[in-house]
Amino acid sequence: MSGEGSVRERALVATGEELLALLHHPAADVLLALLDNPALDETHVCLLLGRKDLPGEVLEEVARRKALLKSYRVKRSLAFHPRAPRLASLRLLRDLYLMDLVQIAILPGVSAELKRNAEEQLLARLPQLPLGQKITLARRGPARVAGALLAEGHAQVISVVLDNPYLTEAQILKALSREKVPPSVVPAIVQHRKWSISYNVRLALVRHPATPLATILSYLSQLTVSDLRELAAPGIVPESLRKYLQAEVHRRTRAGGNATGGATSKDSRASGRE
Repeated sequence: MSGEGSVRERALVATGEELLALLHHPAADVLLALLDNPALDETHVCLLLGRKDLPGEVLEEVARRKALLKSYRVKRSLAFHPRAPRLASLRLLRDLYLMDLVQIAILPGVSAELKRNAEEQLLARLPQLPLGQKITLARRGPARVAGALLAEGHAQVISVVLDNPYLTEAQILKALSREKVPPSVVPAIVQHRKWSISYNVRLALVRHPATPLATILSYLSQLTVSDLRELAAPGIVPESLRKYLQAEVHRRTRAGGNATGGATSKDSRASGRE
């Protein structure tokens, strides 16, 4: 019997320290033989799946074995393996716990497809989650999930989700693009130290019917004239607000004209002295 064949035979019956040592063997056929060893338990399988260099055929075999996948630890280890079979990983997402899905969605190195599917799983579960889990998700969840929680508008969730490091401006703007949002959303954004100073968020707040007039008026001087003109076009904002926008455009245009005129006169006088 060849040396490798002998090792493969040992893999079928090894126990204790010998079994642990064989989990690090480089040959795929030895590792496949280990999967048939009756002494192999979930701890051994998880140690095996902890190997980043695990041959693809071993990962595929683990994914095929329903008896192994009865263990949640094994399911999780396989789903998190960077070289796990694509279809197996996608299938396993349905069985992962909430925070494991969050980890999949935010870990660097995870494929975009797997991240997107993990987010879809989280979004599908949102309506059934208790408040405590929603607060946890608001603190650590990925951008799309944070955006969905923001749009729900639960008072105890909003203050947490606006501080979520994965929340993006795009998700804030998506929430503000809805004409009807829960009453607590707009004031929370207006008062937030980060999002309240974003130019695009301020522009969206000016458009939003729930933004207080005093807040809108405080933003006008910081908007560009081109944006003010666009907002002042018929049908963009209520007529009661248009007059303020038009007045600001007129003020800016007049101020700009005076400044230009003053510079021209000064230049003319300087030219005359020459």
